[in-house]
Formats: sequence, C-alpha cells, structure tokens
Amino acid sequence: MSAVPRDAWREAGRRLLARAVEEFAYEELLVPEPDPAASPDTYRLDLGGGVSWTFRAARGSFGSWRLIPGTLRRRPAPGGVAEEQGEEEAGPERLLLDAREVLGWDGPTTAEVLRELTATRRAEAHVISRDLPAAELADLDHLELESHQDGHPCMLLNKGRLGFSASDAAAYAPEAAGEVRLRWAAVHTTLASYSGYPGAPGLGADALLEQELDAAVRERFTAALAEACAQGPHSPGDFVWLPVHPFHWDEAVATLFAPYLADGRIVPLGEGPDRYRPLQSIRTLANLDHPGRRNVKVPLLIRNTLVWRGLSTEPTKAAPDISAWLHAVREGDPYLRDELRFHPLGEVASVAVHHPLYESVTDAPYRYHELLGAVWREPVTALLRDGERARTMAALLKTGSDGRALVAELVERSGLPPRAWLARFLAALLPGLLHCLYRHGIAFCPHGENTVVIHDASEVPVGIALKDFAEDVNLLPGRRPEYAGLPERADAVLLRWPAHELAHSLLSAVFAGHFRFLAPLVEEHLGVPEADFWSLVRAETVRYHARFPELADRFGEFDLLAPSFNRVALNREQLLGGGFHDRAERDEGFDVVHGTVPNPLADAKPLTEPAQPAASTEEPR
Repeated sequence: MSAVPRDAWREAGRRLLARAVEEFAYEELLVPEPDPAASPDTYRLDLGGGVSWTFRAARGSFGSWRLIPGTLRRRPAPGGVAEEQGEEEAGPERLLLDAREVLGWDGPTTAEVLRELTATRRAEAHVISRDLPAAELADLDHLELESHQDGHPCMLLNKGRLGFSASDAAAYAPEAAGEVRLRWAAVHTTLASYSGYPGAPGLGADALLEQELDAAVRERFTAALAEACAQGPHSPGDFVWLPVHPFHWDEAVATLFAPYLADGRIVPLGEGPDRYRPLQSIRTLANLDHPGRRNVKVPLLIRNTLVWRGLSTEPTKAAPDISAWLHAVREGDPYLRDELRFHPLGEVASVAVHHPLYESVTDAPYRYHELLGAVWREPVTALLRDGERARTMAALLKTGSDGRALVAELVERSGLPPRAWLARFLAALLPGLLHCLYRHGIAFCPHGENTVVIHDASEVPVGIALKDFAEDVNLLPGRRPEYAGLPERADAVLLRWPAHELAHSLLSAVFAGHFRFLAPLVEEHLGVPEADFWSLVRAETVRYHARFPELADRFGEFDLLAPSFNRVALNREQLLGGGFHDRAERDEGFDVVHGTVPNPLADAKPLTEPAQPAASTEEPR
C-alpha cells in the first residue's frame, strides 16, 4: 500500500467529518440545535470553550441527518484563520477534540479514538485513491469489488484494524487487494478438535483436506509432521490440520502458543501454495487460484469495529452443526426451497483450538479465549449460474469516481424502470428473511457485508446468499416446535432474544442500518423519492403477510410495521459503552440502544402505480 495522496487524504477527512456529524447527531451523542440567526435548515453544535460548528442539513428517514455539502464550518476557524481563506481545513480530528468534554472522554479514551480515527482515515483515503467509475465497478467480479467497498456506513471508526502495522495493512487489508498465502499447522488433539458437516457421509477431516489441498501439498505437510513427531512422544495420527493467517502466526501463535510449539503439540507444516484475498471482514479469505474451494475464516489479533477479530472456541466447534440445521430448515420448507433463491452459505467444517493457560483465567479479556481456529465456508461462486454476478448488499451503496452510483449503472443495464428494479431487489432480499423470522424464529445478521445479492445476466436481483452463522444467528427464547431438530451443540451456543429484539435483524441491520443510506442514494441517482422507496419496502412486507395469513400472530409479535422502534447506536457502543475496554465477555447483552426512531414503514403510502416484481421464468434452484 503506497503513501496516501494528499487529495485522497483530504477527501477522506471530509467524508469522515460529515459522517461523524451525521451519525453522532443521529445517535444523539451530539445534539444540534437550530441556528436562530440563519435559515431554517441551519444548525449549530455548541461544544464549549467558545467553539461551535454550524452546518445546513436535511432530515431523512428515522430522523437521520444529511449534511448539505460544503456548509460545515467551525467557529473560530482552526488556528484562528478564516476557513474561507483555505489555510487550514477543519477535519474529523478537530471535531472529536472539540467534543471530548461533551462526550465525557478522558485522556486515554481520546487518544485511543484518535488512533483509530487516523487508521480509518488512512484506509478510507486508500479506497478513494483506487476508486473506479461506476461502469467499471459494475464489471468487477465479487472478489474484486470487495476491495472497493467503503465499510460499515453507520460507524465512524469502521476501518481501524488496530494491531496492523502499515506494512500489515498494505499486505492484508481488503482495499490493498493483495494476495495472502496461509501457513498451515498441525495441532494435537489434546488442544484441537475438528468438526465436519454432519450426516451421511459427512465431511471428515481427511476428506476436507483432500478437497482443499493438492496431493503434493498434503504429502509435503505429512512429511513435515512425521519428521517432527519422530523427535518426540506424539503420533502423527493424533493431530488435526488448520490454516493460520501469516500475521496471526507472528502476532499470536509463535508467541502466545510458544509452550505448545516447544512441547511438540503444535507443529508448523509450511506455507500453502494457494493465493487468497481477504473479504471486507478481513479474517475471511477467498481462494484466488481455486475459486471453487471454500472461503476460510481465521482469527486475527486485531480490533476492528467494536470487537477483537478472533474465533470463539465453542461457536467454532458448533458451526457445522448450525449450518446443517439451517440447510435442513431450508430443504424442509417448500417456500424457501422451491420458490426463492435463498442460500445460507454453510460453514461446513471447523477446527477449534483451546489454550489451557488462558482457559484457567476465566475472567481474562475475551480475545484470549479466541486465539486459534479455522472455519471453512461455502463460496458464493458455487451458487452462480451462467451470466450471474454476486455482490454484497453493501456494494449497492458505492458511488464511482465519476460521481455515478453503482446502483444507477445496474438499473440502466437491466433495462427496467427504477421502481421495477427496486421492487425486484426487495423481492429477492426480503421474503426469505421474513419467512425465517416469522415461520422459523430464526434471525440472521443480514447487514450489508453479510448479505450477498445474486444478479442475473441482465443485472436484475434474483436472490440472496447469507453468511456468518456461528455467532450471528439468533433465536427466540424457550423450547419451540421450530427448534425440534436443533443439534445440542448448536443449541448451546446460539443466543436467544425476545421477539422485539430479534426483530432488529431487519429493523436495524437492514432498514436503519442499510436502507437509511440506500433510500437517499436512490432518490438522488434514480429519481425515486425516498417516500416511494419506503412504500416499495412496505409493499413487499405486506405482500408476504398476505401470502401467509396463518402467521398473523407472529406479525404482531415482531411488529415490523410499528410506529417506532429502539435506535441501535453502534457509535455509542464503541465510544461510550466499553468498546475499548478489556472485558471478559464479547456479548454482554443486546446492542446498545438509545431512544427510539420513527419507523418509515408505519405510514408509507401505497404507490399510485405499484411496481410489482416481474415473475421469474427461472427455476429457483
């Protein structure tokens, strides 16, 4: 990753400054007041010490804030120089320093926030420096497009990757679009356990390795293990193999697992020849040389967007059982199986490694209980038919270097009117999620990076694939008939939440967490008013309700059309709720909420000319 160009650095600062004001105001971390001395759409933030920021803004769905570009001003200007002279431009760092007293940050917290902000800004600038026009973005395959995405839209500090050095970021960050070769290790069964997709014939460890490693590589690794075991008390048959990220080997395995490297219970096997590339989640990598091979999810001892990016031992063990159950639910439901393109991307195998020393410290920070493991996930490419493309839902928020939105390019290529294309998108996205929630009591975490939209050869959305199950699938409390087939190991790790909180899998992850940003983009680039967008969302939801009237009690239980719902506040959770603290539990409770927001679905009006999704002529499967 080369040095950041000055223009990209400044543009990254402008974007992050606008996001800080908009999202902090949305979460009421900072509370703008109307400026009585200016026009009705002008607001000010008084931050003490005679410092204020003024801006013009429109209000959008969920009470969100949308700054009018070029209107944000600090008074007094930085360095006492009038901003209009352009001698110094107030950036996001200045805003956070001005606001630290209002936010209640002490010195260590302020320093840590600035550290993560600087890292995020550097990564943002690198994305900007590589930007392509919308037409070129539309031509990229799934993996190439991942390296151009912008990160979580709700969070200011969304690309900090604390723990990476500059050279690490250049080698391993998604926007670097680099190539990673994984190291492999053998771990003795006193420390490690393998889990494979259950059933007949199942996926055993040997079968997995045959599918993921060429014969010559397996022979080389087998010889390395045999040589190591010849010098000690262990038998090669008592080891399981797993890949390790090269950064993580240096940062965690070689140091924290030194006792087990010394006693021969962890044996380095060598570097695998396949080249991998990280997805937006950083710790999940896709195979460049053999795209049909599975994605690999491995821990990284870094902190990014709220949490340390490890792999919890028990959920890792349970991942194949959870995937098998989700696949059984899909296969046993004719609506999911036959009428929709709805695909849970199975986490079909895993290796979980525990650390006896840290396990004895039950109140150690949770990152010490997530140090080593691997999960193999089905690749989305295996689902695609001729001419189809896969893009994360997050990619639909992308604007090209020419100022044109990617979604506008896709709509133009489809030949459909914008409302009809949006209706097809919603028909591809929502029914499966609604059905899993209402019929089966299953909530995914379908935010933009976890939801992959499948587009046909004409760029019309036809279905979705979902990922991240072991720690991001949630259920309702109690023993319910829908969970009769849930494996014991899966039941032990899946979190349970009441219906009004489980509903946030759509209300917050999709509606407020993604559509809040997509709706104004659609208005600006497709000419579809925001109110019409929400009418389309409501129409698709009501269409599902009409299809399954027997679930009416569930509709009321989850209440997705309620007038308001709790505001999930991720920046509050990160900056005020212990996001920087070393706590023993990753999930102390449900997401931090603050106040309520109006639900645009509650009073969305029917369109005068409804855009019904066109019937597909394809077989869903």
